[in-house]
Amino acid sequence: MANRNTVLRAAAIALIALALAAHAPSARAASRQELEREAAQALKSLYAQNSAARLLRDKARAVLVFPSIVKAGFMFGGQMGEGVLTKGGKVAGFYNSVAASYGLQAGVQVFGYALFFMNNDALSYLDSSKGWEVGVGPSIVVVDSGVGKTLTSTTLTQDVYAFIFDQKGLMGGLGIQGSKITKISK
Repeated sequence: MANRNTVLRAAAIALIALALAAHAPSARAASRQELEREAAQALKSLYAQNSAARLLRDKARAVLVFPSIVKAGFMFGGQMGEGVLTKGGKVAGFYNSVAASYGLQAGVQVFGYALFFMNNDALSYLDSSKGWEVGVGPSIVVVDSGVGKTLTSTTLTQDVYAFIFDQKGLMGGLGIQGSKITKISK
C-alpha cells in the first residue's frame, strides 16, 4: 500500500511540475517570430528528406509543426513544445503540446513533429476543442518508413498524418500518442 501511494504521489508531482513548466515564461519560445522561423525551417528540412511529407503538403488543409519537443524522463516523464499552424502557407495560429508518461523510460530527447490535417472536419475539431488529445477525435496515422513508401494521392484516407523527425538524444520509446495540443496566444 505504501509503495502504491509513493508512486501516486510521484506521478502527481511530475504532472504538477510539467503543468507549471508549460506555463512558465522561460519554457516558451523567445518570440512569435522565432517560433515561426523555426517551424518554417523544420518543415523545409522535413520536405527535403521525405517525399511522403511533400505529397501531403500539397493535399493538406493545414499543417501544424512543432519544431522542437523536449522529452525527458526516468520512470515518470514529460514532454512539451510549441508549434505553428499554417493554412495555405500562412500562419493561422500557435499551439503547445504537453504530455506526461509513466513506465520503463529514461533519458532526454529533442525531436520535431508535424501534423498534416487532410480535411476540414479534422481541422475544425482542432479549432473547436479545448485542447486536442492525440488518440482522441480524428483518426491519425504516424507515418514511418513503411507507410511513407505506400502513400500516394489515392491512398490518402485518414484525417491526420503525423511525422516525427530530427530526433536527438537518448530516450527509450518515442511517440506522440497521449499528447495534448492546445491553442495559445503569441
